[in-house]
Amino acid sequence: MLRSALKVLVPAIVLVVAGCRVAPVYEVQQAPVTTARAASVADVERAIRTAGAALGWQMLPRGPGNLEGTLVLRDHRAVVDIKFDSKTYSIKYKDSSNLGYDGSTIHANYNGWVQRLDQTIRAQLSAL
Repeated sequence: MLRSALKVLVPAIVLVVAGCRVAPVYEVQQAPVTTARAASVADVERAIRTAGAALGWQMLPRGPGNLEGTLVLRDHRAVVDIKFDSKTYSIKYKDSSNLGYDGSTIHANYNGWVQRLDQTIRAQLSAL
């Protein structure tokens, strides 16, 4: 009887643990602004806002060269701090809910969302 219970419980536990993938928090540090022509700070901000909107991020201004991006999917919320100028931009973790953030690791989906945001920002900048 115990052996039968273990045969059912062990795979169930493995599935639950595997479903809770965590990884170190992904951040973008001083990524270069790569454009076909010289870009202004306003151009960079517009590219970041356009990229974010295309992916469902809400972008709010938080001062010169600073945006706060928030993505809400189902019951998950991710908030990033985006600092930029005409030469570089950075995306850093700011806050989250229901993503298991523990100070250094977070649910792997967060990293995918930030990586897609970064890729989309790069694409918008290259179109300038």
